[in-house]
Amino acid sequence: MLFMSRTSLPYFDENTEPLSSRIATGLHKIGLAMKQQAWQQANEEGLSATQGQILAAMVAQGPLTGSELSQRLGVTLPTISDSVRVLVEKKLVTKSPDPRHPRASLLTLTQKGSQLGARARSWPEFMAAAVSDLTADEQRAFFSGVVKMIRSLQDQGLVPVGGMCVTCTHFRPNVRTGAAPHHCALVDAPLASDQVRLDCPEHELAAEAPRRELWEQFMRPA
Repeated sequence: MLFMSRTSLPYFDENTEPLSSRIATGLHKIGLAMKQQAWQQANEEGLSATQGQILAAMVAQGPLTGSELSQRLGVTLPTISDSVRVLVEKKLVTKSPDPRHPRASLLTLTQKGSQLGARARSWPEFMAAAVSDLTADEQRAFFSGVVKMIRSLQDQGLVPVGGMCVTCTHFRPNVRTGAAPHHCALVDAPLASDQVRLDCPEHELAAEAPRRELWEQFMRPA
């Protein structure tokens, strides 16, 4: 039989870090696991983690320029350029003039690059398996917190702004009551808060002032 003295409880009140600090510690541990897995699986494919991210991004988004990859991945342009040079040498990516920007090169996956990119996109699956251990309510609460954290990091310039519904010109937050209060004007369809996308290929970044207004509306239920 476990014995718990009432006099022992204040010890943890006085000697426990704030919940926000412990959450940050937990996220750090998760980040280390994801980084380790990315490096390990990239190495098995003969790639660096950044090269794998580039291939995965191009599978999801289609042909991109180096600048677009830099913005989407939050990686410096020189690092992207070095990785792309290696990918071209390995015949995983081709370069051609970008009709939208005469001075830029458009990067396109080769067939082999597409195959490796598809495998690279599956690297985070071990994390999805861990998330699946959470209940449906826990997943919804966790997802809501993740959206808010990413938006905060975007404001600090630490995470690329693009990709999320809440920064997209097509997003209409809290325009109705019910289970799906938001609306995507691009496809003219309602969506629930737990259906909000974090990396939408059709994302069109809203200007800064409208982005802030979108976020305020998103945080203010109808």
